[in-house]
Amino acid sequence: DTVIPYFNRFIESFPTVEALAEADLQVVLKHWEGLGYYSRARNLHKAAKLLVSDYNSILPKEYKAIQAIPGIGPYCAAAITSIAYGNPVPVVDGNVLRVFTRFWGIEEDIRNVKLRNRLFEDLTPFVEESQDPASFNQAIMELGALICRPQNPNCSSCPISKDCNALATNRVKQLPFKSKKEPTPHYTIGVAIIRKDEKILIGKRKDDGFLGGLWEFPGGKKKDGETITQTIKREVKEETNVTIELGDCVTIVKHAYSHFKITMHAYLADWVEGEPEPLSADELRWVAVNELDSFPFPKANTVILKTLDTYFTSYKS
Repeated sequence: DTVIPYFNRFIESFPTVEALAEADLQVVLKHWEGLGYYSRARNLHKAAKLLVSDYNSILPKEYKAIQAIPGIGPYCAAAITSIAYGNPVPVVDGNVLRVFTRFWGIEEDIRNVKLRNRLFEDLTPFVEESQDPASFNQAIMELGALICRPQNPNCSSCPISKDCNALATNRVKQLPFKSKKEPTPHYTIGVAIIRKDEKILIGKRKDDGFLGGLWEFPGGKKKDGETITQTIKREVKEETNVTIELGDCVTIVKHAYSHFKITMHAYLADWVEGEPEPLSADELRWVAVNELDSFPFPKANTVILKTLDTYFTSYKS
């Protein structure tokens, strides 16, 4: 439900692979803004360019060939080749892992890539025998999502329960085995909304890094022993060579990424001296407040943007 409006807007703006290939990456990222996993948007853009230039705008059909396209790994390649093209390749996602570790009574850690590879090999002959790879793969994924659920599986409604090892040995609750995840790191971040001549300083993250191509307010991680205001002044100087005078705290934003969490403290600041230099960014730019909405920002920064109206009424007039 969350993604549908994004999808419709994306397809309306980029209705063909050629349209996506010709689009500016900043426009593509702006369409993606709020979804997270921005590397997927960058890879879609790269993939479109490659398909147009090297593949006559047609996606390859074979499992291995599809994986040459940016952003498409084994799981997506298996789904595409089996569902779109009817090729006998098994899809091994989390649902499939759960179904077959229970069905075959496998006690190995499902975090282990070797187990995924093993199930891929073991399932291949069954997909081939089914003569309908698309239906087979989708059926197993749906079985895992709706019946063979992580908690409270509905074994009485399962069409393959009579041969299920976990059910027969009373191990449904124990399988699949999943090792404990490492604790999620947390970082305290400080950023500055730097004002000068009715404009705000923003920086563009390096394209090849985390959240690459997105814009943000200058700042960074708090070090041990620092106050948050000390962090902001230091980070701004290190990132931009600009000296600032800090004002009020605008907002504090808590946000979770896939592998870590942050608490971001955003402070108003006034430029004091120094010509901005992109020492850790691809680009720095002074932007009018009413232009900020046209730039793609990470989610935490968009939350900050929504709080700025009361502080910059005169800037917008």
